[in-house]
Amino acid sequence: MLKYIPATDRHHASPVQWLSSYFLFSFADYYDPDNLHFGPLRVFNDDSIAPQSGFPQHPHSEMEIVTLVLDGEVTHEDTMGNKTVIKKGEVQRMTAGTGIAHSEFNRTDKALHIYQLWFISNQKGLSPSYEQKDIDFLSTKNELVPLVTGQKVLEDVVYMNSNSAVYWANLGADKEILFQTFPIRNTFIYVKEGTIFINGTELGINDQARMTDEHVVEIRASKDAQFILIDLPASEANY
Repeated sequence: MLKYIPATDRHHASPVQWLSSYFLFSFADYYDPDNLHFGPLRVFNDDSIAPQSGFPQHPHSEMEIVTLVLDGEVTHEDTMGNKTVIKKGEVQRMTAGTGIAHSEFNRTDKALHIYQLWFISNQKGLSPSYEQKDIDFLSTKNELVPLVTGQKVLEDVVYMNSNSAVYWANLGADKEILFQTFPIRNTFIYVKEGTIFINGTELGINDQARMTDEHVVEIRASKDAQFILIDLPASEANY
């Protein structure tokens, strides 16, 4: 079953002048009891941050927090002592675990565009940890590129404490990708650019598909497209 969610159904928030954020799930002042999470995917925020602005230090706990930098760069500092810059095409993961605080700033003179995803951890009480990797996912063509996962069968990716996997694809016009899945898994897709057909359903820019009980996800681009695909356990026992 495929649930199509148009871009217009996203919740837009701009609590401060320098931030424009689209929430795909309940977050902050947006609460919908029917849109709390999809499997262990608890938060998906599509954030644009103005130059010389950002989030001052704030705390997290018991979440796997993944940041994908789509344009610009993030200056990150945390209470573990990490001081890093995450650039376009890089992936960052923080295990908040028993507790961490961090800041995220755009210290440049150009706009910053990120996706930030939070996953419910498959264990509680983990020690906080950090990983960052340059995967250069924005330059690949016509394949699903794994970015972060808790599934050890995938190599050269960022690790997280969740039985999930995040992929990216840059799919050319008239090209097709088949993603093999199982009825015990869920699939989430969010389109950044272009137009794709997923098992015959058309998705445009910033549209979502949430799929359950599928065996194969067939994705075809009608024009050049970029999208994120997240493979998720359907049962809480498998998070």
